[in-house]
Amino acid sequence: MILPGTDPQAIPEAARRIQAGGLVGFPTETVYGLGADASSDAAVAGIFKAKGRPADHPLIVHVADSAQVDGYASSVPPFAARLMQAFWPGPLTVILPRRGGMAAAAAGGQDSIGLRCPAHPVALAFLKACLEVGVSGVAGPSANRFGRVSPTTARHVAEEFGDDLLVLDGGPCAVGIESSIVDCTRSQPVLLRPGVLTRAQLEAACGEPVLHKDDLQAAMGSAPRASGTLEAHYAPNAKVRLMDASAIKTALDVLGADAAHIAVYARTLFGIKSTKVLYRRMPDDAPATAQQLFAVLRHFDAQGAKLIWIENPPDDEPWDGVRDRLLRAAAS
Repeated sequence: MILPGTDPQAIPEAARRIQAGGLVGFPTETVYGLGADASSDAAVAGIFKAKGRPADHPLIVHVADSAQVDGYASSVPPFAARLMQAFWPGPLTVILPRRGGMAAAAAGGQDSIGLRCPAHPVALAFLKACLEVGVSGVAGPSANRFGRVSPTTARHVAEEFGDDLLVLDGGPCAVGIESSIVDCTRSQPVLLRPGVLTRAQLEAACGEPVLHKDDLQAAMGSAPRASGTLEAHYAPNAKVRLMDASAIKTALDVLGADAAHIAVYARTLFGIKSTKVLYRRMPDDAPATAQQLFAVLRHFDAQGAKLIWIENPPDDEPWDGVRDRLLRAAAS
């Protein structure tokens, strides 16, 4: 059941369902989430079951504002506080030491917890309504089956889970890929998952260098498990292949008019001889590509594509989030 997020009855009803231990689909500026009471192990188990997600794979807990952080985190390093001040509400998740006895199931049994305050008016109204009925945080992974393409519209969520799930409709997501995740459990911040926030932006905000997860093991040891960091993730049903523009052109030329069940997502314009090839032009800038990426992959699936050829994104920092999602989609 999809309800408009602007409906004055929808937000309280969604909060009541969370309070009662149920699940709710809700919009954020990044992707749609599948929410449950983060403090209820039984409710959180419902998320893992619905998604088919391993119970040791941690969830991000969404809060209405930074005032709820101390209820979940045992400590907040100064650089983490600076990150939250700079980017909350917004597309940033911080991983902090978890307060004992709090949200163990949502944390996947780890001694750390991922927290985020989203920048979407419907999400914030929903989280505040949950707070009013005694729910201080909503565990909310992306509202899709585990490992598949994240949803960026309410309809995507309903297609995943059916009409029995209450979904708050907040329109298409403005950002389109999941939040940046920064590990703040050690002496130096570590970027575990890139998003639309660049490493340079994060460093400027927190006032110190931000390690990349690939640098972490040699320098500081293993990182906490975090959402959306498996090698294979975000995959459509069709097989994704990342290619240079010249390789896409050569393959299309070889197949010619016989090409079928192929979709192309590229910045380069191609002379495609087959009318059966699906083509969508990739925007020239990273934010616009991020905003439409998952919707494009879902569209290609819906149109029956078996192969999706995607032009490699530019090797520039603003494209790190898009590149990360494409590499994981292609690894499946």
